[in-house]
Amino acid sequence: MRAVRELAVALTGLGIVLLVWWAVTETGLISRAFLPSPDAALAALQRGLARDLLAQTGATVILMFQGWLLASLVAIILGALIGLNQTARETLEPLLEFIRPLPASAIIPIAIAVFGLTPGMVLSVVAFGSLWPTLLATVHGFKSVEPRLVEVSRALGLSRLSFVWKIGLPNAVPDVLAGMRLSLTVALILAIVTEMLAGQQGLGTAILLAGRSFRAADIFAGLILLGLIGLISNLVLEAIEQRLLRWRAA
Repeated sequence: MRAVRELAVALTGLGIVLLVWWAVTETGLISRAFLPSPDAALAALQRGLARDLLAQTGATVILMFQGWLLASLVAIILGALIGLNQTARETLEPLLEFIRPLPASAIIPIAIAVFGLTPGMVLSVVAFGSLWPTLLATVHGFKSVEPRLVEVSRALGLSRLSFVWKIGLPNAVPDVLAGMRLSLTVALILAIVTEMLAGQQGLGTAILLAGRSFRAADIFAGLILLGLIGLISNLVLEAIEQRLLRWRAA
């Protein structure tokens, strides 16, 4: 019943947005050269999917997930090391705090110099930018392990690896998953921006070319796809998170 109610509220909100959008275009408050009507945007989306927009969207999604998975792997390993090891924390945290404020766009020239205008360049920028939410969440998850559990693990003679697997990781999983959900959103944003700057095949380049050609309907078709990618990926991660954390509700 709760799921039905949430779905009804979501559809109501979507309907209000579409109604306002339609009213603004129909009354001419904003020129259709800049804001197409909803039906024009949907028609452009249908035309684009029948041509090459689906392939461009697929290229963006692949790069987004590759960069996100790479960033997540590095973040979990590095975060566990920093969270559990005092020496590693004192050694690495100052360096990470120095690098973390750097915007991902600032490393694009370096990435281009190293990888050229290739998908590898986009992948490196996406991975760098989406690393931090998961890394910080992982560090927090491992640092917040109950001290009494640490004492129990020592009394039982658990190895460091056993402690990580049996105590540290279960404690950190909620934080890690929350960080990964945020990182996935960052990965999508960076994939689009980097594609625009580097001219790589993808949804970002398609939107950029549509803007240069003053094809407003095609721009909004791309934006609709972006929203759908973000929505679907978040729902999938949320379902995975609920499945992995069922033990907390037991």
